[in-house]
Amino acid sequence: MDIMVILQIVVLLGAIFIGVRLGGIGIGYAGGAGVLVLGLCLGMKPGNIPWDVILIIASVIAAISAMQLAGGLQYLVYIAEKILYKNPKYINYLAPIVTYVLTIFAGTGHTAFSMIPVIVEVAKGENIRPSVPLSIAVVASQIAITASPVSAAVIYMTGVLEPFGWSYPELLGIWILTTFLGCMITSFIMTHISKMDLSKDPIYQERLKEGLVKPPVGLQDMKITSSAKLSVWIFLIGVLCVVFYASAISPAVGLIKPVIVPRDAAIMSLMLTVGALITILCKIKLGDIAGTSVFKSGMVACICVLGVAWLGDTFVSGHTKEIKDFASQTISQYPALLAVVFFLAAMLLYSQAATAKAITPTVVAALGITAASPDNSYMLVACFAAVSALFVLPTYPTLLGAVQMDDTGTTHIGKWVFNHSFFIPGVLAIFFSVALGFAVCGLV
Repeated sequence: MDIMVILQIVVLLGAIFIGVRLGGIGIGYAGGAGVLVLGLCLGMKPGNIPWDVILIIASVIAAISAMQLAGGLQYLVYIAEKILYKNPKYINYLAPIVTYVLTIFAGTGHTAFSMIPVIVEVAKGENIRPSVPLSIAVVASQIAITASPVSAAVIYMTGVLEPFGWSYPELLGIWILTTFLGCMITSFIMTHISKMDLSKDPIYQERLKEGLVKPPVGLQDMKITSSAKLSVWIFLIGVLCVVFYASAISPAVGLIKPVIVPRDAAIMSLMLTVGALITILCKIKLGDIAGTSVFKSGMVACICVLGVAWLGDTFVSGHTKEIKDFASQTISQYPALLAVVFFLAAMLLYSQAATAKAITPTVVAALGITAASPDNSYMLVACFAAVSALFVLPTYPTLLGAVQMDDTGTTHIGKWVFNHSFFIPGVLAIFFSVALGFAVCGLV
């Protein structure tokens, strides 16, 4: 291997490592610094900035932030709480269902933050180790991004696949079915292989003696305003409009011709319109939107995608030939290897959309996928869920939030980095989602 290539790999991995150590927005900072070093010191041409992904995330987050300020997000959490408290024995199944649905609806896994304390409370009340439902729920919130009609990853991937004969409704149906079933199968397995009895957990007993564990308080009454409910309905209608329009302009459906407003522009304009309607009809203060937790986490996500996706694209673009050779020779013979490539890339790039955008174009070119020869495109459809491997390194915000909010101490990060509570359920969920993806694609 050429010394220059080795140095480029060192810079790539070094920037990602520093970003992971910094955490949060630091991932974006380190990614930008990596692009600078690769360009000025190692002669690599900077890759394409993922403006489409960033702007879709920003517009969706702007709409959700308005809904949060109006009380809509609190209303959704309250509904989810009632479901969990009403059926506490099934927490291992209901917890991932709730976080999955919230992510599908909102297009961001950060909605899981609101559910973490509730899951811990319900699990403690049933003498169940919170680590079991928490780990599956966090993983479900990440995988659901690849099935959400308003996520940047789905919008990007459908745009890639539609010219190859796949319709938007068809893709959305496949991804929702396979990822949901993958999460449920994982829930079933984890329920039967995990130590469930909280009272027998030594860490919990130790923390209980030290007075570090709060007793369960149960479902709290919450005053829900009419504005909160209205904001949810406005956002829901906006999501449905996105689904309808994206389906209508899909070449396979063709209800709207000619297509004047492309899909990316449509989702951004619709989400901004949703924000405007919530602001006007729910009478919220515009100046307070930037102070919401959703807005802050969303803007952090934008910077992270900017830095790390730009870094990834810079490296991939500089080694397109090598990647094409590998893909054409290996992935064409062993399609499941594409899932491994997506998995490893997502582990480093820390974003479903960034991973899809960095890897997919090269894979499409390498496999010779065209509108005239779309046969191998099913690989991308089946393996898409693998871009959700954000749980591998225990530094993702929702993962860390689950560890910090579980006062029983059962949700933990081990000494060896990878031996944390989320690794096994995450790998299982992606494995089953991809396997089901290949099975469904074989039937379509």
